[in-house]
Amino acid sequence: MSILPSTQTNNDTRQIPLEEMPITRHLVILRKHLFKIVGVLLGLFLCLLPFASQTYQLLSKPLRAQLPESSSMIATDVTATFMAPFKLNFFIALLIAMPFILYQLWAFIRPALYLKEKKLALPLLISSIVLFYAGIAFAYLIALPSILHFFISVSPDTVAPMTDINSYLAFCLKLFLVFGFTFEIPIITLLLIIIGVVSTQTLVEKRRFIVVGCFFIAMFVTPPDALSMIMLAVPMWLLFELGLAAGKWIEK
Repeated sequence: MSILPSTQTNNDTRQIPLEEMPITRHLVILRKHLFKIVGVLLGLFLCLLPFASQTYQLLSKPLRAQLPESSSMIATDVTATFMAPFKLNFFIALLIAMPFILYQLWAFIRPALYLKEKKLALPLLISSIVLFYAGIAFAYLIALPSILHFFISVSPDTVAPMTDINSYLAFCLKLFLVFGFTFEIPIITLLLIIIGVVSTQTLVEKRRFIVVGCFFIAMFVTPPDALSMIMLAVPMWLLFELGLAAGKWIEK
């Protein structure tokens, strides 16, 4: 993107474009970033492909630890033993490449940002990546074993729990994404405060409704049991309080 040197005023600094770029030029630049993203994703996927079985074994470890000795995981489809590790392999490649993907998106929109926006956007971007990974780690290490233990412990004695590998994979990926995006609540709360959509005083006044909303949302996005709902709703509430505290600090 061709730009003149930045012109500075008392209030802000912005890069002034040398000429208005046509939409096709923006699309060309976007395409270059997308090609880089696809290339990195494909490279990571191919590098991880030989370890697909081991990664699925790692994913299924919490379930296998809860199953009775006479039970095991099953495959109800002929292609399931191949497709389940294949899908998991792509998901892991996407997780590993997430910082690079977000950086490419950041590089695309960076020329259009003010200097203050750039200074604020980068810490928020890094924090969102860290929180997303923290949410997935929480789901795998804490939420998933607890939920599996609950469901297996309440199964009738005459029923031998044998989970299909595709069903288990879909359950885990949904759980990981739900907790990953849930841990972005402090960033979302902070952004709403920064851009002036809502004030910290308003959030404090509406806190009780927000807490109820956390449990209401958790009831629909988690498995149908009280434990799963609590394990999602309580972190949502605490993360909201974290974003609110950060917003108060910025307002001061």
